[in-house]
Amino acid sequence: VQMVESGGGLVQAGGSLRLSCVASESIFSINAMGWFRQAPGKQRILVAAITRDGGTTNYADSVKGRFTISRDNAKNTMYLQMNSLKPDDQAVYYCNTVPWVADYWGQGTQVTVSS
Repeated sequence: VQMVESGGGLVQAGGSLRLSCVASESIFSINAMGWFRQAPGKQRILVAAITRDGGTTNYADSVKGRFTISRDNAKNTMYLQMNSLKPDDQAVYYCNTVPWVADYWGQGTQVTVSS
């Protein structure tokens, strides 16, 4: 297993969650990383990305201003702080390198947002 995601759960609309992703050092230390999500019946999409040194971040328009991606290279861990959650944010969230590598996908963590 290359990536392990955690932190998902059930939250009311307007609430917050913080996701974590732990990766092996050999992968984490040399790559840009990203959070992806996949809702039922939809394609998996990139919602946030961060460079190897954490100096640059990018967000999908749908989450800009509400989500914050960060990483702690000493812990091989990446985070996604999600605020003001909406029902449309409901999905399974995954982490991977950017660009993604098929062999690195983990099980993901489910985020459920109730309206």
